[in-house]
Amino acid sequence: MAEPEFSATGVRIARWLRSLTRAGQVVVRDGRLVLLTSYGREIDSAPVEQVRVSEPWYAMRGRALATVNGTWYALRLKGRAREGLVAALRSARARSGRARGRPGAVRIAAERRTTAPVDG
Repeated sequence: MAEPEFSATGVRIARWLRSLTRAGQVVVRDGRLVLLTSYGREIDSAPVEQVRVSEPWYAMRGRALATVNGTWYALRLKGRAREGLVAALRSARARSGRARGRPGAVRIAAERRTTAPVDG
């Protein structure tokens, strides 16, 4: 198994008002996001292309909402782990897109700028 691109421990994972674990783990590895309990049992997982992570406007820092397989999970991450999670998801999506032969969004934007008609 490959080294995880992102791993955060001590994460409180809840589904709406029901707490699933208070010391869970969030891992991004091999193009998948995995939510684990404190005992290592998988709560949910999905390919990174199917995961959405957002910071709710009404929540304090370190809180995130993650949609995994259509299910909303409230995550309480420590420190700046939310930014690390978002960065790991972006890089994993870019890598999986390149593996499928799709160019990344940055490359598409660069191509549009260079192919603009020039009046001369």
